[in-house]
Amino acid sequence: MPAKGKHRRTRTMRIARTLAVAGSGSAALALPLMGAAHAQAAEKSAPESVAVQQAVAAAQQQAPKNAAADAETYEVVVGDYLAKIAEEQHVDGGWEQLYQDNREVVGSNPNLIRPGMKLSVDGTAAEAPKPAPAKPQSAPKPAAPKADSGASAAQKTETAPKPAAPAKPEAEQAEQPVVSGDWVRPVEASTSTAYRASGGSWSSGYHTGVDFSASSGTSVKAIGAGTVVSAGWSGSYGNEVVIKHADGKYSQYAHLSSLSVSSGQSVTPGQQIGLSGSTGNSTGPHLHFEVRTGPSYGSDIDPLAYLRGHGVSV
Repeated sequence: MPAKGKHRRTRTMRIARTLAVAGSGSAALALPLMGAAHAQAAEKSAPESVAVQQAVAAAQQQAPKNAAADAETYEVVVGDYLAKIAEEQHVDGGWEQLYQDNREVVGSNPNLIRPGMKLSVDGTAAEAPKPAPAKPQSAPKPAAPKADSGASAAQKTETAPKPAAPAKPEAEQAEQPVVSGDWVRPVEASTSTAYRASGGSWSSGYHTGVDFSASSGTSVKAIGAGTVVSAGWSGSYGNEVVIKHADGKYSQYAHLSSLSVSSGQSVTPGQQIGLSGSTGNSTGPHLHFEVRTGPSYGSDIDPLAYLRGHGVSV
């Protein structure tokens, strides 16, 4: 019999509490087990995530390379030419298309390609290599300070023009023919009988030339370049030489003691053509000199005026 005023708890309540405690304990035990399982799963998935990230990064890096590889290029080597490259690289359109695609690289002459050039062989236009940037020029160096007055005087002395060579003695000057360009005097002697002097000594009534008072054996020279049209005996003129010049005029040298040229020979200004003498109709050694418009007697002109017209002082 139960005691008075007290109530007995039913067993079902105890069992429920026990189950509740047990349930609480089971939950406490289950939670650590679930945490451990999630931790193990996280540890296994971490390496896989790193590998995926690395693969993505590698693909991103490889993408530009693959894009660049799409534009195929060929590097020129020794012995290459466009037709050979186009055939070996199977370029559509042959060397003409290869040249058009790489005109900026090759330049205006398709025959001039150099080793090291990079040519596009996939049909895309290649860009010419950019020139290297020019190096900045260094600032000009400041001018060196001027030397003192003593040094300047020395420099002026060193750079002063050399004095002209002393003039040759008058005797030496007389031995040299008076030359003006391509024309010279016929003999180094003074004149005697003038041109057009009148008198009965000449068949024409006047002197057809000018005489130079040269002693026998004096060198007689051609007054200018020309061709000898006659050289030999000529009656009253004795031994004579007649030369035709480029302007169509003729020069005559008469009374020579000997001749140094022959007919048809070319002569140069100042070349010796004979020696003065007194052959033919002559009163003594001298040179009779004429200038003519034709090769023969009777076409004479003023010989001294002709020489002066060519710059010869007589």
